Amino acid sequence: MSNPISGDGSLFTDPSANRAREHFAHKPRALTDKLMTVADAVARLVQDGDYVAVGGFGADRIPTAPLHEILRQCKQGLGMAGHTSTHDFQLLCAGNLTGRGQTLRRVDIAYIIGLEARGLSPHARRVIESGEVEFTEWTNYSLAVRLKAAAMGLPFLPCRSMLGTDTFSKSAARAIDCPFTGERLAVVPALYPDVGIIHVHESDRFGNCRVRGTTVADWELSRAARKLIVTCERLISDDEIRQDPSRTFIPFYCVDAVCEVPFGSYPGNMPYEYFSDEDHLARWLAVERDPAEHKAFLDKFIHGVRDFSEYLQQCGGMTRLQELRRQELLL
Repeated sequence: MSNPISGDGSLFTDPSANRAREHFAHKPRALTDKLMTVADAVARLVQDGDYVAVGGFGADRIPTAPLHEILRQCKQGLGMAGHTSTHDFQLLCAGNLTGRGQTLRRVDIAYIIGLEARGLSPHARRVIESGEVEFTEWTNYSLAVRLKAAAMGLPFLPCRSMLGTDTFSKSAARAIDCPFTGERLAVVPALYPDVGIIHVHESDRFGNCRVRGTTVADWELSRAARKLIVTCERLISDDEIRQDPSRTFIPFYCVDAVCEVPFGSYPGNMPYEYFSDEDHLARWLAVERDPAEHKAFLDKFIHGVRDFSEYLQQCGGMTRLQELRRQELLL
């Protein structure tokens, strides 16, 4: 077998499955009430320096409320998995605005700056181009494979992604010859986030969760994360969960906190619930062109409110939210 070829990117998390198992072995598995406020969940489970991975896909099913709370509590020095990230990355970059410290310090990059067809985030681009954030490049698929390796309790998995590309050279992957076929493969290290944050459609107070629509890598993320915060559109009873356990996407023993947050993906889309607020997302992109205007915007909508429900009121309240619900149901 030839010597492995490595990318020159930094590895921000420990891929050791054995050390991860030491943590998971002590994680409580009792059926306990995990319902708490978003503020309490972030205060208890997100520590300065943690590596955070956010669920959802693009602007769909974003766990917006905990991201706002991370900014309000001025968490510092975080790492992030930039996997299919749009408004979530834009939010955490807002914590790197001058005068508010450095929320983000290291990022595994796949898709981060763009808000899809809406355009690029001017502030997120400034943050990355400033050099204040260290980053390693991947593809969306290879980051998903890294989470799958962690969910399987392995230190790495092989894949064909990135071979022969500049992305490989800027990643922390390695190339090996398959011991069975001799074929060239990339191997990517497992990704065990300190904290996973996922928004779901329904959960009971123990953390048994249901999701409708696209799930991408959230099944793997829920099993890979050392700590998991779940926000839900609706809190349902344990009896309802037990009536159809086949619909449980995330089981209770993966979850550390459950927070009921109606319209919790706003201004993103929540499949089968409400459409994204394109006007509000466009306003975010517009104010970011001017750092002073951006700071005033953040002072009004995030730092100037007590919680996510007040943010929703600032954005038009139930009148606007019901309109977005009608848009989603009519599509």
